[in-house]
Amino acid sequence: MKTRATLPAVILLATAAALTACDDGTSKADSKPDSKPDKASSAPGKPVTTAAATPSDAAALAKATGIPPKPTGAARARLLRALAAAAPAAARYEDKAIDAARNQCSAINGGAQRLDHLASQRFTYKDATTTEAEAKQINQALKDTGFCIV
Repeated sequence: MKTRATLPAVILLATAAALTACDDGTSKADSKPDSKPDKASSAPGKPVTTAAATPSDAAALAKATGIPPKPTGAARARLLRALAAAAPAAARYEDKAIDAARNQCSAINGGAQRLDHLASQRFTYKDATTTEAEAKQINQALKDTGFCIV
């Protein structure tokens, strides 16, 4: 009986000890934001950046990697029609198909090998399976529509 009664107490004590070991002794109420960056977190000679990437930075990065911007309006409809003609099952999930097309453009623009295999993998999701023959048509559609031109 004593073992059963002390076991929960031991577990509670161990949990409390673990939680207090994680505490650095300061509370949020008395902590102040530092005006200087932590020197240990930055490499010597490298500036510390605290701001998030701006949309123009993201666009520049996407362009540098060969990923076109997300199409909207008529361009989106045209791309989805081309994808549906090449692989109807893959085009069922429009947002996934658009993302896969953008990523496939990165491979096309980067000169990747086995593009048909990559496309068959990118355009296979949920219950949509894309064969390499369909993937070849997808790659041709991406080139023919000019979607991959960044």
